[in-house]
Amino acid sequence: MPILCTAKADIKFLRQVILCGSCFLFAAVSVGQDSNSFDDLNIPLPRAPLCFGMSGVTEPEALKICDALYLKQTVKARELAQQWIKKAPNLPAAQFAFSEVLFTVEGNMARALFHLNQAEGLMAYTSLDAAIESGNLQWHYLTLSQLSYVHQLMGDQIKSLEYLDLISELYGQDVESFRGWPLIKLKDFEAARESANKVLQDTDDPRARSRAWNTLCAVELASLSPIASTNACDLAISEDGSEEDENETDTVYLSNAAEVSLSLLQIDKAESYLDRATRYLDPDSVADPWIYKLYLTMNQGRFDEAKTALDRMLVWREQQEPIVSAMNRAEHFLVSANFLLLAGYAEDSIKLSMTALNQPDRNGSYSADDSQKDSYAALVNMMANRTQYQIEKERISTLGWVEGTKAKIDSLDLLLDAWRAERRAASLLADFDTLQNRLRPYAPLEVHIPEWVEPEIVRVIGTGVMSNVLDQARDNGAFQLNEGYYHAYKTEVYFLDDDYQAALDAGAQALRELPDQEVLLRARLLTRLADSAWELGKFDEAQQFYELAYRQDPSSIRRLGTALPVQLISDGSALANQITDLLNKSPRFKQSNSDLRVQISAAPDVSICINTSSGVSLSCYTASPSEGQGSEWDAQEFAQRFHAKAFGLGYDISKAQRSMLLGASVILSSQNDENLQRNRNTVLDR
Repeated sequence: MPILCTAKADIKFLRQVILCGSCFLFAAVSVGQDSNSFDDLNIPLPRAPLCFGMSGVTEPEALKICDALYLKQTVKARELAQQWIKKAPNLPAAQFAFSEVLFTVEGNMARALFHLNQAEGLMAYTSLDAAIESGNLQWHYLTLSQLSYVHQLMGDQIKSLEYLDLISELYGQDVESFRGWPLIKLKDFEAARESANKVLQDTDDPRARSRAWNTLCAVELASLSPIASTNACDLAISEDGSEEDENETDTVYLSNAAEVSLSLLQIDKAESYLDRATRYLDPDSVADPWIYKLYLTMNQGRFDEAKTALDRMLVWREQQEPIVSAMNRAEHFLVSANFLLLAGYAEDSIKLSMTALNQPDRNGSYSADDSQKDSYAALVNMMANRTQYQIEKERISTLGWVEGTKAKIDSLDLLLDAWRAERRAASLLADFDTLQNRLRPYAPLEVHIPEWVEPEIVRVIGTGVMSNVLDQARDNGAFQLNEGYYHAYKTEVYFLDDDYQAALDAGAQALRELPDQEVLLRARLLTRLADSAWELGKFDEAQQFYELAYRQDPSSIRRLGTALPVQLISDGSALANQITDLLNKSPRFKQSNSDLRVQISAAPDVSICINTSSGVSLSCYTASPSEGQGSEWDAQEFAQRFHAKAFGLGYDISKAQRSMLLGASVILSSQNDENLQRNRNTVLDR
């Protein structure tokens, strides 16, 4: 997962900095003194609540809009802003107020940017005196600060830096601590380091120092080799080591600490940071710790806890402010797509990953490049389409010839869509440096791709290219902490090259070295080892690998398009025999004198179970025969439901919850006015 910037908090703080400057300036003007002389002035404390983060706002229209926003009357705020801008389109304050409503209420950065540009065009001041004389000093300040922030979020870091420089030039404000993050996004790590060190030398302000330490943390993680010390990352949370520091409750700093721990393969420590972050529900924070908790519990095969994390993540998402939802919506979609893929809902995973792929990038608060989100989304979409194709093959095996032929033809669209997604992922991952950085376990600064998903990159890029990149990444220290990940990639390379003995050797080495927590990656390796051993005629060894893989992750058998060697045993009843015949045609099973047995009985209820030779049930589906349907229909229905139960996680995720994961409206905040806003959906970036 990427390192995060405290963007929302940063812009609020920047406005407070601006506010202090405004107080001095307005006080100087009001007493008839030169604006550069502040001796013997009594500066009044700002009233609360502030309007757009500022004191001294006097326009009645602006105050009404601010009151509506403060009371969460968002529809009223929108209407007031629209009326004002319609009445006074050439008034900078009206343009800014409308942009602020678009930004905070709707999360619509593109339209907010348009109106910010309009406001700036009405205030083309080249000096502080000109801004003061215009009477628009505060609105000019606000417009410049918001332009810097919006450009950062929308990926134009050069523009973001230019506006910071303009604020510094015109108003003399120290904005150095805000420069680090755009420089990180530009991958100008040396300039970011210099900027952060300058802040640490020149200021005692704790917020500015935390941002500087956060910048240095990201800079240190930019190398392929693991960092020697987590000091900078730790100091971003608290310089004195005290848990009383305000950053101790900041989900961004805690999530970043978890990211650093993961990059050092301190997986339990990373989870501890995330658990601390989940205690504080922060609608303003771009870091939803439940996203990363869900990734960790999935990786470790803790599926019950993963389902709980998914539920909590939805609660968190519903509480987010709209602008925050616009920034991390793709993260929510992609982690949900992964869980649904494991759970057997590949069709929904296709929709979620495609939605993430088609979302405009609003990830200026993440260290990952914009293209990385798209490459990951394309990778998940490819996997989901291929898995859905396997599900269709299972269903087709239960159908008659006519029905099955038509379904076979229809299912080819899934392979075409998978190929398209694969090519898109390949184009985005083609850069050598990007690919090499991607290979480091829990690659810091990169978008978070689960370790059990990353071997898919081998097929996408090609085994020859990947072998070269892997060896260079190894030489550069990417696998310094644990070479098990290197051998896991090599297992995939050898398997796809049909070098099955080499795959067995590399896979065994990977299993010996990988952390115990990598349950899903281990299951994938075991499946590859099983298929390799089977191809080499080592059937007893293969059967052991298949059983271990199935125990750890039942979905790996389907997802990798392989089949379990089993004995199909019927109780001899007519319905059980029909089901047995259908399962005999299933792509998930191959007949073998195996210790795994699929036992089918139909008296009185239908029961289909995968059992070990010792009688331990690995998966079992039980249901009553239908009334009014024929035995052929019953056999098809039971065979299909058994596949769904046996090669997913066994969770029945309702259609309503799956619809929630897609999000009826990604910008509707539950914080909005209940009477006016509950049924109002606003489309982002229309």
